[in-house]
Amino acid sequence: MSWTDERVETLKRMWNEGQSASQIAKELGGVTRNAVIGKVHRLGLSNRVGANAAASTPAPAAAAAAKPAREAAPAPEPESGAAEARPAEKPVTPHRKPVITAGQPLPPQPAANEISPEALASVREVEKKAARISLMELTERTCKWPIGDPATDNFWFCGLAAQPGKPYCEAHVGVAFQPMSSRRDRRR
Repeated sequence: MSWTDERVETLKRMWNEGQSASQIAKELGGVTRNAVIGKVHRLGLSNRVGANAAASTPAPAAAAAAKPAREAAPAPEPESGAAEARPAEKPVTPHRKPVITAGQPLPPQPAANEISPEALASVREVEKKAARISLMELTERTCKWPIGDPATDNFWFCGLAAQPGKPYCEAHVGVAFQPMSSRRDRRR
């Protein structure tokens, strides 16, 4: 499939009318929704607020496309509809916040009513003696039990010697790996 002038004009018209990319792809035939979206971005039509606003204010790319074809030969468009690099003259919207990707989730920690009182007392004593290490100091031999709120500066990991084959020290293994039946009994 190639983007002929007629198909591009149909795309522009339907886009300015407020049609969805899926509707446009269906009307054109032989293109996917993603190919339509890619072409819309390359033409600079992507910032429509409403059908009337987009129709009353032609995009700069649409005005450039209206020039006679003799003046400049257009570069061939990729058939796959893959998005191309954003033009340098198009600024990034200032209201958009940067995306912050989350790391691996913390291991699920049982609620206080699910932990036996003996294990809870043992954990409190151990945390008084904990090494209080940062994420960068963790090794395969240190206890990786998180303590505190990760969003604050008062966040650390236990850091005591981990039990072989486990990610935690003896006290935290006692809290993390409890038989399901004993946890159920304590909740009642």
